[in-house]
Amino acid sequence: MKHQYLHWSTALVAVDFALIVFALYLVFMWVPSAQEEAGGIAQRIFYFHVPSAFAAFLSFFLVFLGSILYLWKRDWKWDRLAVSAAEIGVVFTSLVLITGPIWAKTAWLKDKTGIWWEWDPRLTTTLVMFFIYIAYLLIRNYAGERAQGARFAAVVGIVGFLDVPIVFMAIRWWRTLHPEPVLESGGLPPSMLFTLVTSFTAVLLFFILLTWARVGLRRAQEDVEELRERIGR
Repeated sequence: MKHQYLHWSTALVAVDFALIVFALYLVFMWVPSAQEEAGGIAQRIFYFHVPSAFAAFLSFFLVFLGSILYLWKRDWKWDRLAVSAAEIGVVFTSLVLITGPIWAKTAWLKDKTGIWWEWDPRLTTTLVMFFIYIAYLLIRNYAGERAQGARFAAVVGIVGFLDVPIVFMAIRWWRTLHPEPVLESGGLPPSMLFTLVTSFTAVLLFFILLTWARVGLRRAQEDVEELRERIGR
């Protein structure tokens, strides 16, 4: 069973590595640059920025789901899923907050020389989302007793998820500098759409592998801590 697990995990890593390399080729060598008003060559950040945002959304949905199931079942496997997803979601949100301003400064903030940030509804709600899940992780680390920290964090994970649909809908609800959702409007040429789908697939598989590995690592850490407690007794 263990041998079969290693076989499948190795195969998935190899597939994702090939997908990432192919996506990088498409982004930097094949797909044409966008128009200058969309950022020109800087628009290529779009193929990393958008998949990272959706990976963050998916991470925080798993935090939401795992938190509910942990409070209901009191089963540590759901807590492991929630905290692992939160850690990964914070990483992807950091990528979004880094790549977004880089692209925006060249495109829709190009008239404001030297400005990297604008208190736009989408940017602001994304930053709030980032701080919510940083707080989630801090609560876990400083709550003291493990079960108490897990319960407190689960509440934050459930309530904090309310910000995720707000981030997603911000460009639909409010006037914003952020581009309209081009996927819904069908505004992407076939080459750009193909490149985006490839990047999405690569990032999604990478997210699955990261979550899988982080949950397994956390389970191993808990086993080691439990063994230390037994030895200490």
